[in-house]
Amino acid sequence: MDTTKIKQIIALFEESSVAKMDLEIDDIKISLEKPKAEVSYVQAAPVAAAPIAAPSLETQKESQVVGEAIKSPLVGTYYAAPAEGEDTFVSVGKKVKQGDTLCIIEAMKVMNEIKAEKDGTIVDISVKNGDMIQFDDVLMYIE
Repeated sequence: MDTTKIKQIIALFEESSVAKMDLEIDDIKISLEKPKAEVSYVQAAPVAAAPIAAPSLETQKESQVVGEAIKSPLVGTYYAAPAEGEDTFVSVGKKVKQGDTLCIIEAMKVMNEIKAEKDGTIVDISVKNGDMIQFDDVLMYIE
C-alpha cells in the first residue's frame, strides 16, 4: 500500500463521524481513534436582536495581507524546521521556488512536507512552530 492511499484513508477518517477505526490490509494494520470531546451545555438567555459580529482576527488579517494564502491540506502539528534547533524552511521575505519545502505537518506520526505550488516571496507566516492546525487553516501567504 502506498502512502497516498494511507493519507486518503486518514483524511476520510478525519472528515467522518466515526470515532475509532481498525483496518488490516495484507500485512499492514492501521488503527485510528479520535480524541473524545467533552461536551457541556449552557442554557442561553433569549436575545431580542442579534448584534452584527465584528470580523474575526483571521478575516481582518486576510484583508490586510497581500498575497495568496497557503492553507493546510490536513489536520496536525505545524513544524517550521526539519528538526528542533535547525533553521526554518522559510521566513518572511524569503524567495521560494515551486517545489521548495515550506513546512512540515505531522499527522498520525507521519511527517508531511508542504511544498510551494509556485515561485514567489513569503509575505506572512500565520502560525507558530508546534501549533495544532486544522484542515484549511492559513499557514502563510506567498506573493
